[in-house]
Amino acid sequence: MQTRKKYIFLTFLASWLLLFFFGGDQLRRFAFFSGRKAEARRNWPRWTDRSLLKSFADPEELQSDGDPSLPSPRARRAAWLSVYKNSRCRMETCFDFSRCEKHGFKVFTYPRERDQPLSESYSKILTSIERSRYYTPNPEEACLFILSIDTLDRDHLSGQYVRNVDEKIRGFPLWNGGRNHLIFNLYSGTWPNYTEDLGFDIGQAILAKASFYTEHFRPGFDISIPLFSKDHPQRGGERGWLYQDSIHLQKKYLLVFKGKRYLTGIGSSTRNALHHIHNGKDIVSLTTCKHGKDWEKHKDTRCDKDNVDYEKFDYQELLHNSTFCIVPRGRRLGSFRFLEALQAACIPVLLSDGWELPFAEAIDWGKAAVVGNERLLLQIPSAVRCIHPERVLAFQQQTQVLWDAYFSSVDKIVHTTLEIIKDRLLPHRSRSRFLWNTLPGGLLALPGFSTHLGDFPFYYLQHGSSPSEKFTALIRAVSPSGSLSQPILRLIQAVSASQYCAQILVLWSCEKPPPPSGKWPQTTVPLTIIQGRRKLSDRFFPYAAIQTDAVLSLDEHTSLSTSEVDFAFVVWRSFPERIVGFPTQSHFWDAEQRRWGYTSKWTNELSIVLTAAAFYHRYYHSLFTEYLPAGLRELVDGLAACEDILMNVLVAAVTKLPPIKVTQRKQHKETVPQQVKGTAGAADGRRFSQRQDCLNQLADWFGYMPLVSSQLRLDPVLFKDQVSVLRKKYPRLEKP
Repeated sequence: MQTRKKYIFLTFLASWLLLFFFGGDQLRRFAFFSGRKAEARRNWPRWTDRSLLKSFADPEELQSDGDPSLPSPRARRAAWLSVYKNSRCRMETCFDFSRCEKHGFKVFTYPRERDQPLSESYSKILTSIERSRYYTPNPEEACLFILSIDTLDRDHLSGQYVRNVDEKIRGFPLWNGGRNHLIFNLYSGTWPNYTEDLGFDIGQAILAKASFYTEHFRPGFDISIPLFSKDHPQRGGERGWLYQDSIHLQKKYLLVFKGKRYLTGIGSSTRNALHHIHNGKDIVSLTTCKHGKDWEKHKDTRCDKDNVDYEKFDYQELLHNSTFCIVPRGRRLGSFRFLEALQAACIPVLLSDGWELPFAEAIDWGKAAVVGNERLLLQIPSAVRCIHPERVLAFQQQTQVLWDAYFSSVDKIVHTTLEIIKDRLLPHRSRSRFLWNTLPGGLLALPGFSTHLGDFPFYYLQHGSSPSEKFTALIRAVSPSGSLSQPILRLIQAVSASQYCAQILVLWSCEKPPPPSGKWPQTTVPLTIIQGRRKLSDRFFPYAAIQTDAVLSLDEHTSLSTSEVDFAFVVWRSFPERIVGFPTQSHFWDAEQRRWGYTSKWTNELSIVLTAAAFYHRYYHSLFTEYLPAGLRELVDGLAACEDILMNVLVAAVTKLPPIKVTQRKQHKETVPQQVKGTAGAADGRRFSQRQDCLNQLADWFGYMPLVSSQLRLDPVLFKDQVSVLRKKYPRLEKP
């Protein structure tokens, strides 16, 4: 038995040895018998009998998409790695948070070199930062750094391409491998592949880039920005085209496109297919081959007819009269028509696969755009026809919200970029998606004030709440005598008698110290004295003592009755986002002087409510102090009676609404500091001139005139009617 087992074992061993010697050459062809299990480069496909088959295609060809103009995945990966050597950068790994702890979020721009040319667009970006509240001229205080080298156009065929960027930035002592730096870019790569190669190593810098490819985007670190032209306004910007009285649910066209058709190269396949959806009725898709120097060399059989049809339609007319606008990719993923469609309230239909949409970290594009697939172009017409009219209107309204809040000017694009970075530094105090996607937008909803919706004056309706039922009176005292005059004593008594008054704050802005507590009148509400800095902007400082939502701003010489105060407060609670008050002024355009005029005449028009007697939300104190740059507050402090104009301009810029005037028993007269006899008239004229200068300087800073005119005045029920005064709710409003 043992001998039998021994023979069987020897036979089995001999068989394996024979198989190894005579068939081993074939077995070694299998990858798992090879010692090279992980090769640096694996050709595909790998056949065991490759030597017996004829090769009809090179392995490199099998990895491409078929279009020789498109880079292979390996080429795209190599180009990406040449730019993003720190491809795994996150805020936690490539950003020094400690630089932002002491001085807050401050931005430093490198000094501009005389021999270094700047494009118009990059000059606007630097100007936006330097005139903002973020800017600091001291690099030691800076949290973020911006290069003075123009990095917007990195197409080496462009005349604005800056060479030797790597050498220049390595010589900057603040560069530090790009840490805490922000680089802006609009154009990357060049013909024919238009890769995202910037031509220099960005290191650990944050990249704010247009036409960002999703595969190359570093979430939570980079920022996708829109592509904008050199003519895009620095500040202000044009309004959107959708107005309350111009809403047309059924426009002439459903879906339109008018633009270039690339005959060869990257981006040509999408635009070449657009003619398939054109029906000449409610869908108009027009392309032209007539662009570039050698277009005739490449033109196809469709070019001549396309060029003729192209000239039959006006681009602006199509934008105005279409519900949806096709936004296909160009040579790069983004295009100018994206912002053009937003402004025109023409819902963008995006055909740009792999595009990281602008500010997608904050903006919900699902409420303002239709994201299509380039390969499913023929399904686009039926898809947009299925969208319900109510949703179409919501889409159109949201395009206007986003255009006005983030895209209408270079200032807004740059400030949105900076605010997104700032939110990352303090995620527990960052803005919610709701704040970013609801009027007035994230730039005007300061998280430093609150992250709770009910604390802002804009969201009471959405939040289902109301402002607090009490107000704080803030009286500004500037009397040079330093004593309590009769007007301020009467004013304190009248305001404190209001059933809605929670407390009275007196802002003492006199040279002499305030009177002792025994000299002040006895009131039923707390009376607090705040020592001011004798600046006009002091009255709008966010004092911690103000705890109520409503603030009643008063001058010491203002004359109001308790009934007037009560009625104005009741009105304000219905319009908490606006200024509600008594004395009004108005502005107008002086065609002869070609500047804005200011008038205090009593007319039917009003656009300014003087803060000598006005209610507004306390949030505007924070906005005035923290949102506006220091330069504007210095302007206010240098011009007499300019602070109330700035407050009105600020609130109008935020709400796009006029102030509200309420009835007043006595006509308000502006008071000026005591003058030497015979000079009062000159002082009034100088004060009026300063107000007019202030108005024009503010319009220049904002880039447009934010003030909105109105003819509305609110009076109590039965006001001045032939009814007994005793039967009216506010009887003292009509008594002489």
